[in-house]
Amino acid sequence: MALSKKLLLTPFILFLFINSLLASVDTVATFSKAMNKEIKALVITPNSYSSDKSYPVVYLLHGYSGNYKSWLEGAPQIEELAEQYQLIIVTPDGNFDSWYWDSPEDATSKYETYITQELIPYVDTHYRTISSKEGRAISGLSMGGHGALYLGIRHQDIFGTAGSQSGGVDIGPFPENWNMKKYLGEKSAFPERWRAYSVMGQLHLLSRDNLPLVIHCGTGDFFYQVNLKLHEELTYLNIPHTFTSNPGAHNWDYWKESVQYQLLYFHNFFQSED
Repeated sequence: MALSKKLLLTPFILFLFINSLLASVDTVATFSKAMNKEIKALVITPNSYSSDKSYPVVYLLHGYSGNYKSWLEGAPQIEELAEQYQLIIVTPDGNFDSWYWDSPEDATSKYETYITQELIPYVDTHYRTISSKEGRAISGLSMGGHGALYLGIRHQDIFGTAGSQSGGVDIGPFPENWNMKKYLGEKSAFPERWRAYSVMGQLHLLSRDNLPLVIHCGTGDFFYQVNLKLHEELTYLNIPHTFTSNPGAHNWDYWKESVQYQLLYFHNFFQSED
């Protein structure tokens, strides 16, 4: 009988042990005054989260047609990584096609303002964060990879480091894709605007050693050539960065692996800033 009880208890104890290693996930809703609507985000905190400690924060932006739950659904291991590296991960909703711009065409789409002026202050107020650029990173996939570098470069006073995974880092070759002209107007009518609203059009804001960058893209990805072009331009401008191109396509198999390396990269950055 004693042996039987022991065998029955073992799976339960194992469950408790595994559960203790996972992070906690909150769904938060913040009201955007800029867009006059409520926007959701997930906030993932280490299971050992304590009010006696302040934590660095990584913002992960989803891709086109995604939402605030996409990262956790597609790469659930980010819970474990939040615990492993003792950091907070925030996955905001960027609408399914906003490209994280303050649109010059659609006054109701102001996702640059939302993330930098509304969401970040909310997170810093409601969670124990390191509320300075030394404790804040941003990355994302596809549309979110573009958004992360675009916001990171434009707001170097807010973000200490930035990354991109399979990012649409140069929008110029894709004037008819992913609803971008809805937010920028036709490229033929606004060529300078299309350059300015691309990551490639923001590189003049970078200076050596001010914003560490980590960029990943699979060689089988339809964004590979624009990522290679970005790498070459950053090299020409003598901007230090980490660029990894390895076999992979535009899918979750690639991003599930990539995010592990990027979170390690950010962890090392935060450690160096202590």
